[in-house]
Amino acid sequence: MGTFEAGTSQLLALAVAVPILGACLMVAVTRLARLVADSVATAVAVAVAVIDGWVLVHTGAGRVVLWHGGWLPVRGFSVGVSFVGDQFGAGLALLVAVLMAAALLYSWRYFEAVEAHYHALMLLFLAGMQGFALSGDLFDMFVFFELMGAVAYALTAFKIEDASALQGGLSFAIMNSLGAYFALFGVGLVYARTGQLGLPELNRALVGHRPDALLVAAFVLVSCGFLVKAAMVPFHFWLADAHAVAPSSVCVLFSGVMVELGLYGFVRVYLVVFRPVLPGPDITRAFVVLGAITAVVGAVMCFGQRHIKRLLAYSTIGHVGLFLMALSVLSPDGVGGAAVYAVGHAGAKGALFLLGGILLNRYGSVDELELFGRGRRHRWTGVAFVVGALALAGLPPFGTALGKSMAEESLASAGYGWAPALFVAVSAVTGAAVLRAGLRVFFGVGPPPLGSGSGATPGTEEPDVEGRLTRVPLTMAAAIAALFGVALVGGVWRLVPDAVDRGAQRFADGTGYAAQALAHVPAGPTRALPGGWWGVEGVALSLASVALAVVLALGAIYLSRLPDAVRAWGRRLQPGYRVLRRLHSGHIGDYVAWFMAGLAGVAALVGFPLR
Repeated sequence: MGTFEAGTSQLLALAVAVPILGACLMVAVTRLARLVADSVATAVAVAVAVIDGWVLVHTGAGRVVLWHGGWLPVRGFSVGVSFVGDQFGAGLALLVAVLMAAALLYSWRYFEAVEAHYHALMLLFLAGMQGFALSGDLFDMFVFFELMGAVAYALTAFKIEDASALQGGLSFAIMNSLGAYFALFGVGLVYARTGQLGLPELNRALVGHRPDALLVAAFVLVSCGFLVKAAMVPFHFWLADAHAVAPSSVCVLFSGVMVELGLYGFVRVYLVVFRPVLPGPDITRAFVVLGAITAVVGAVMCFGQRHIKRLLAYSTIGHVGLFLMALSVLSPDGVGGAAVYAVGHAGAKGALFLLGGILLNRYGSVDELELFGRGRRHRWTGVAFVVGALALAGLPPFGTALGKSMAEESLASAGYGWAPALFVAVSAVTGAAVLRAGLRVFFGVGPPPLGSGSGATPGTEEPDVEGRLTRVPLTMAAAIAALFGVALVGGVWRLVPDAVDRGAQRFADGTGYAAQALAHVPAGPTRALPGGWWGVEGVALSLASVALAVVLALGAIYLSRLPDAVRAWGRRLQPGYRVLRRLHSGHIGDYVAWFMAGLAGVAALVGFPLR
């Protein structure tokens, strides 16, 4: 390895070390002036983004590999621990850093008084997510998974004087810790069988191995542990409870990148470690089905909410289901479509959560019905909220629309001809719920609502600060604008989907991952994939999704004026919704029971075809 390549690989370690050192500084000097703490924390996040960007640029020709402590492989074998930066891992790490910088910038004026421990927690959260995205070792992925989780629990319960915040943080902690422990058990099974923990070494060890019960169990345990973080049904119950009480700046990270990291971990481990053992078609069938269920449950629950932060959280669950479906195809075009879709979603959803934070701190509520018409004086905020809703629905030229189009095409090509219709429906329903809230709150559209009509959770929540915002500070507006830029970049800059296509081909090549990490074999060439840019059919489906979202939003607003036949059809759907809502009981014992049922269900879907 040359000096330049060695220097670039060292940056992988800095991407994790810099935020940890920044967090230690914050803890050591807790009496830092507020402006100093804000400035230093934001500067650290920006510095990490620069590091990730530099690494991303230098992954164009292959992967950047770092073996910690100089424990280099010898004849394709190593006892060392590696970081492996490819276009997907480095790109995801860059997205994490950009969203963290935006969240910290927003926090400058969002919190009236916050001590340096908030900044320390945010930087440790950044370090955990960076390490998870870049790690080339299965056990280290678990370690960073736990670091990410432990900090996220504390950030969820940040308003410690609020009992609901403590309950949400406890639910989050129990469910995600349960997932982590099962994942660790799965890691132990893999180690017992192979004597290896590194992803490249595991790939070499399992090539040609038969898919026995132990390896199936290990895959299911590790996958479900990661998919708890991704909020896949039925592991999703904690997510809305956590989003409802966490500060809005933290929700940007939960919905924008943390759940996507769970999906990334699941697909990375399968493609590098288990693909030589477990047949791809069986995995595709199992997780396309689970993704479709997740998408439908998330969309239905989203449309029934009046608590805006819960509404946005269930929207995330719906979109996670769509991402999982596209990733489960296990092809470069499916992976690339999911990636472009996820980046657009991260920007749009992050901006919406920050706009929701403005509502909370301005009016002390995020209740769609209680806030009816109260935002009329803040039309620009309302316009931004409506634009974000339409972006979620798939409005071109946002990256959500392009990624959705690419994902639909990949699923249709894989034989799932019904998938584009599901993508249109889920995008429309989630977009309609957000659009309905925006039209009511900011523009007073429709008759004043008299009640929820569905038993939906009210949007009562303790404000994040004691004072009330009278205007949107420049730093908060800049953070929101930056996130809208993230949502747009994939759809307007051709370089992004082209780079994602190339990165997706290498991401799907687990054998090449192992060969380059262990033997410095150059990365193979990539080719231009069809459907990587706007097409007539994709644009048409995206516009159909947006049009359906507008119709559904206006239909919900003017429900009392709809024909009796339409309202009667809606009433026939209500019993099913009430059953689904009762399953989201808020009782942690119920959630644990659903976790165990989900674990058994995934094991059956994966293991039964291999008998």
